[in-house]
Amino acid sequence: MRAANHSLSPAAPRHTAQTLLGLAWAMGFAWLPLTRWMHEFADTAHLLAYEAVWWLATLALLRYVRAVERRPLTSIGLVRPQAPALALGVAAGVVVTIVMGMLYLVVLPTLHLADQVANTANARLLAMTPLWWRLLSCVRAAVAEEVMFRGYAMERLQELTGSRSVALWASCAAFTLAHVGAWGWSHVIVVAVGGLAFSLLYLWKRNLWVNITAHLIVDVVSMLG
Repeated sequence: MRAANHSLSPAAPRHTAQTLLGLAWAMGFAWLPLTRWMHEFADTAHLLAYEAVWWLATLALLRYVRAVERRPLTSIGLVRPQAPALALGVAAGVVVTIVMGMLYLVVLPTLHLADQVANTANARLLAMTPLWWRLLSCVRAAVAEEVMFRGYAMERLQELTGSRSVALWASCAAFTLAHVGAWGWSHVIVVAVGGLAFSLLYLWKRNLWVNITAHLIVDVVSMLG
């Protein structure tokens, strides 16, 4: 009923334009070559500056929802965090981690494929960063990527198209391809599987805290593994 009412409203084009602008920010920001522009791995100050830019971009999107779209943050799945949701996020994170492990140990070797992410320049530079920063980066990635690609992108894409499938696959594709610049094409299958898992999880619960918790566990295990 809400979509039908919007289609009859003279303000619909304005709301559509707002949503498209928000989607461009949410799905496009990660495509920017920030690592190269900001010389992310030059020193600790650059590492922290890079993280700060990502946090500002995420907060800007949240502010956009409230001030421009004039909608609550619950419209993108950002509800009050509760223990059951966090517990589910932990369980989901463990399951996705196991799936990713099977992908590396069984599926890719069976298909005679290899994830060459460890051989990329960014991976070598990342390995030389302090542990505290890598953990900080994991927290930021979990929050920012889930807010942008799951909460905002999936909710708004479904509203625009009326299709859960479009929301699922479009956001998942954007998430996957956004990682190519930093980690190379060999990492696409791994990122796609993780992105699909997180997208399905969001469609199921519509709770960003579940997704953020699961994403954080997967990234921390991957970072320390």
